Amino acid sequence: MAVTYSQLPNKVVKAANGVDYAYREAGQGTVPLVLLQHFRGNLDNWDPALIDALAATRRVVTFDNAGVAGSTGTTPDTIGQMARDAIAFLAAMEFSQADVLGFSIGSFVAQDIALIRPGVLRRLILASSAPQGAAGMHGWAADVIDAVGVPDIDPERVLDVFNTRSPSSRHAGEQAFERMYARTQDRDQPTTWATRQAQYDAVCAWGIPDHVLLQRLSAVSQPVFVANGDSDPMIVPHYSYLLAGLIPQAQVKIYPDSAHGFLFQHHAEFAADVEAFLSDPGQGGSAQIS
Repeated sequence: MAVTYSQLPNKVVKAANGVDYAYREAGQGTVPLVLLQHFRGNLDNWDPALIDALAATRRVVTFDNAGVAGSTGTTPDTIGQMARDAIAFLAAMEFSQADVLGFSIGSFVAQDIALIRPGVLRRLILASSAPQGAAGMHGWAADVIDAVGVPDIDPERVLDVFNTRSPSSRHAGEQAFERMYARTQDRDQPTTWATRQAQYDAVCAWGIPDHVLLQRLSAVSQPVFVANGDSDPMIVPHYSYLLAGLIPQAQVKIYPDSAHGFLFQHHAEFAADVEAFLSDPGQGGSAQIS
């Protein structure tokens, strides 16, 4: 029987920047799929059902970036430095090329990796994402940051951000949380308040309106799959369409009756869409995945 994500051991790799990165890996494949986590997230905040579905067809690697949870170092307060730290992880893993899936703040980091070190990326998935400099992204709405940015997290309030209020979406969110907390042994270290502060500073700086910065994305040469839930209150789907319009080879899909955690709620469908995108021999193009 295959080992599931909830059973994988925590591993550590030392990078040239002096950071010991905590990571897990599952599945097999020539080009790894590396995942970049959301605001305040660690290895255990990935839905095992999503990772298992992705790992059925390829090698999947999750990791804590510098200063986050089980990794050493200090969490930087800029997206650019987070991208450089992620590049150091890829080098430590000896990945000459990788596919990258960035979720939320991880998608901001993924964009900068594509611009700083384009040769290391083959294809890119941006989940619940927005471009740097977009109007309306300078910090999150008060009800959102009050739900996910407080010292003591209330799971019910997190569900208000990650899922809609429909019974089916709410139930899917509760099931995802149960899967995430099913692991009782060798769990990752929790993220610290210092990480929360640094990451939110980075998010706010990323969101300072600057129309000129939007043009950076015309330099992204890789095929890109942009995805979000139709009711995401944290990063509204408007930004998905904006990204797809700015990136030369972009596809976009918006998942129904879902919010910030659409990729957990629709884990089977999203994993299938990611696999189809990564396996497509074509070079993408402005289209919508059905």
